This record gives sequence, C-alpha cells and structure tokens, in this order.
Amino acid sequence: MPHQKFQSCIDACYACAAECDHCAVSCLAEQDVKSMARCIKMDMDCAQICRSAASYMARGSEFSQALCRLCAEVCQACADECAKHQMDHCQRCAEACRTCAEECRRMAQMA
Repeated sequence: MPHQKFQSCIDACYACAAECDHCAVSCLAEQDVKSMARCIKMDMDCAQICRSAASYMARGSEFSQALCRLCAEVCQACADECAKHQMDHCQRCAEACRTCAEECRRMAQMA
C-alpha cells in the first residue's frame, strides 16, 4: 500500500493534529478553563490518533485501515465537542476534525 495513494489523508491527519494542539493550548488560556476540560481532552486524544494514523499510512501498515476507521470516529467526536464552543480556535479545530474524519473514512473504504 504505497503511501502516495493516501497522501491527502496523511496531510489531513497532520493538519488536524496541529489544529487540535493549538486548540488545546488556546483552551488552557480561556477564562473558564474548567468548562473547556472535555474539549482539551478530546483535542489531545484526536491529535495523538491523527499522528498515529498518518504514521501507519506512511509506512504502509496492514493496520492502517482499522486505525483510520477509529481515527474518523475520534475526529468526529472532537469536531462535535469543539463545535459547541464559539471561540475561533475551537471552530477552526472542528473544521479540521471534520475534514480529517472525511478523509479517514474515504481511506478506510479505499484500502
């Protein structure tokens, strides 16, 4: 499974991870950090699985398809959580997560 075939998914995963990292750090700077706890946790989970999925695809792992299915699920959950918050960083993160979830679902079907 050549990684070039999945390059758009790999790119979406890395972009999502970067947005999630930014969102988590930005949430920590919000006035009411406690109300952002779930968002921060979701950002951290999402960033981690996105990096893992990208890495699995890049090396052509036989587990890429299964991991991308899970990554899509985590990305969708993170998007849903971030979308609840009106801050720009949360809205940008939600969008990146939706894009990544879409790419990961497409990859899982292609593989």
